[in-house]
Parts: sequence; structure tokens; C-alpha cells
Amino acid sequence: MDDVRLDKYLWAVRIFKTRSDAADAIRNNKVSVNGAWAKPSREVKIGDAIAVRKQQVVYSYEVLELVSSRQPAKNVPVYCRNTTPQEELDKLNVPRETIFVFRERGTGRPTKKERRDLDELMDGIYFEDDE
Repeated sequence: MDDVRLDKYLWAVRIFKTRSDAADAIRNNKVSVNGAWAKPSREVKIGDAIAVRKQQVVYSYEVLELVSSRQPAKNVPVYCRNTTPQEELDKLNVPRETIFVFRERGTGRPTKKERRDLDELMDGIYFEDDE
């Protein structure tokens, strides 16, 4: 086997649950091969570096062997190596600040002024790094 379609490979090594999910991610520029955006029909070769962006994390994989049929999870390390840097994996564990605004029971929905105050509070917390 000389080459395998990219969408089929990503599905076979369990990076995506379905082949159509893999193809959609590739079409939406969430997958790059050797630093370049790819098409679902791109041929994968041994030694290729694949980067997959899922939410805020960019996972990196190296192709070790080619495979076109879906593999059991225990066999995946034979076909690809996860080379994702620890800094990317740490993004999964970022603590999220939660805000609980106490409102008296039975007071109904917030007024426009209360809603603006809430939005201003949330913007100050979540967008403070942009300044």
C-alpha cells in the first residue's frame, strides 16, 4: 500500500469518529499536512506530519504506517504517533472562571440595565487579555 486518502486515514486511526467528520474538518481548514492545508483526497505518506485543530487545541501526529480500514484503539500507536506538545494539551485543563449572579427568587428576568451590567462584567473578565 503506497498511499491512503487523508480523510480515510484520519478515520482509520480514530482521530475522527466518522469519515465524513474527517472530510468536513479537512474542507474547513482544520487539518494540515506538512504545514499546508489539504483536501480530503490528498494522499498520506509515511513520515507525514498531520496537525488537527479541535476546538482550541492543535493536535500533532506523525504517520508511521498506512492503513485504510478502521483500527481498534489498542492498534492505533502502530500506525500514528501523537506528537502534540504539552503546551497544547495544557489548554484542555485551563480553569474557567465561573460567575454566579444572585437574584432574588421571583424577580423575573433582568431589566435592560441589569443585562448591560452583566454583559459589562462578563466582557471585563473574558476579554481582559485583549487590551
